[in-house]
Amino acid sequence: MTRIVSVIGHKNAGKTTLVAALAHEFKRQKKRVGTIKHASHPLDVDRPGTDSWRHWHEGRADGVVVASPDLRVAFERRADEAGPEELARRYFSDMDIVIAEGFKKASLPKIEVFRRAVAPAPLFDPHAENADEWIAIMTDDPRYDAPCRVLRFSDTMWLTLLTVLVMEQARQLAP
Repeated sequence: MTRIVSVIGHKNAGKTTLVAALAHEFKRQKKRVGTIKHASHPLDVDRPGTDSWRHWHEGRADGVVVASPDLRVAFERRADEAGPEELARRYFSDMDIVIAEGFKKASLPKIEVFRRAVAPAPLFDPHAENADEWIAIMTDDPRYDAPCRVLRFSDTMWLTLLTVLVMEQARQLAP
């Protein structure tokens, strides 16, 4: 059964670095991993003039798949914004774990990356209705404390512990 978790945090906090580290560790553990990146801005699809760019921009197709011997990329033209669970069901139903980056407002189990150099406080609010969604907060602040689990980048074995927490607390997707 596919599980899903979201990695959130302020801009430039290290979300992508954590997603890549988690994905790499899960792959080392022989898990099938999918990742989803939320972009708050329109994406620029490919380079102007290439065949794939022409399929998308000149053809105005509703969907384009670019396939090569080692990579397939699919683009869809949609008027709605799909949530991470819908995307995981559509594209990653055969994965063990899906790590979504961004999606702060999605009702998913969350890992927050918090760095003091980036923001004065984390997004986590212990009084918020969704405070129970936080699996952990990853931080470089040795003094930060919260009612949820706090892991520090300086801790040994933080990545292995975090993968265990994710597999225990990530949401299982219904088929």
